[in-house]
Parts: sequence; structure tokens; C-alpha cells
Amino acid sequence: MTTYLTPALAWRRLREGNERFVTGESSHPNQDASRRSSLVENQHPFAVIFGCSDSRLAAEIIFDVGLGDVFVVRTAGQVIDDAVLGSLEYSIGVLGVPLIVVLGHDSCGAVSATKAAVETGQMPVGFIRDLVERITPSVLTSLRNEQTEVNDMVVEHVKQTSQRLVDSSRVISDAIESGRAAVIGLSYSLGEGHAELVSGIGNL
Repeated sequence: MTTYLTPALAWRRLREGNERFVTGESSHPNQDASRRSSLVENQHPFAVIFGCSDSRLAAEIIFDVGLGDVFVVRTAGQVIDDAVLGSLEYSIGVLGVPLIVVLGHDSCGAVSATKAAVETGQMPVGFIRDLVERITPSVLTSLRNEQTEVNDMVVEHVKQTSQRLVDSSRVISDAIESGRAAVIGLSYSLGEGHAELVSGIGNL
């Protein structure tokens, strides 16, 4: 069966799952053997979560969902590259997912590293440099807006990442224009477990 959820209903389902997680009342749905066997032939996730790789940001746990519920893409600092865009286009274009979630979190190490690089002029070595270069525009915007805290920069980076997905992908922007999909940005609190809405593109 296909997921016929609207973007707004998909967001509501995630929000309700996050509320259960925050209050310690997770129901751990769709995690048993019968659910596993029912998904062997196909999948119909109701959302795609593009989040930071941080070990404390396990998407299925913080939104209290199970197997087959969410399509998950993760990179450090939720930075976009071609593989990310391809994965997200697959979820929208092939799987028909109605909602893209860009998930950042407070005290993000990748954003902190970028803040340090911008302030000191010292770029990290290796491929971490690539992460920092992709996060730098968000940090510079925050500093221009006199927002110097890492958590302010995380929110700015979530907003810019959401917009960049729409600007970069015709598949995603067409789905939003037709009302089939929306992109939301969330900032997650590691301490409270709460995912707060910080941006939205499309009908919600």
C-alpha cells in the first residue's frame, strides 16, 4: 500500500512520535517480525529524514517510528552532496514520499568546527575540510546577523540547507510546486529530545 499522507499529516505523525519520545512514552511501532516480513517486497515510507550523522540523532528513535516508516539520509552537519541529492530525489520521485525533513541539532560538532575555522582562518585537513567548506556560508550569514552562538548557526544552516535542496533539485522543487511534497527544517535538542520546527517550504 502506498502512503497517501499529505505533507502536513506526515509532519503531524512525526511530531506526535517525537512528543512520545520526549515524555518517555515511546510505543516502538512497526518493529516486530511480522512488520519485517511485510516489507520484503516493497517500501512506502511517509517521510525522508536528512539529518546529521551524530550518534545521538537516531531518527527512528527520536520520532518513535519503525521499519518502513522513514527513509533516512545522514551526513555530518547534514551537508549536501550529489549522493544526498540522488537519495532525496529517489525518495520523492520513486517512493513518492510527501515530506523531507532537514534535521540539525544543538552543539553540532561539524558546525562548531566550521565556526572555529572561520574565526581562526585555520582550515581542517583531509575531507573534513569539505564539510567545513559546505557549512561556511551558513556560519558567515549567522555572523553577519550578529548571531555568534553555535546553536544559532545550526538553525541558520538548517534553513539554508532546506533552501539549497529546493534550489538544486528540479525533482524536489516540482514536487513542492505541485503540492505533493514539502520540506521542513527541524532543530533537535540533545538534552530535551525535542525537535523544533524552524523552517518550512511548501504547503503545511
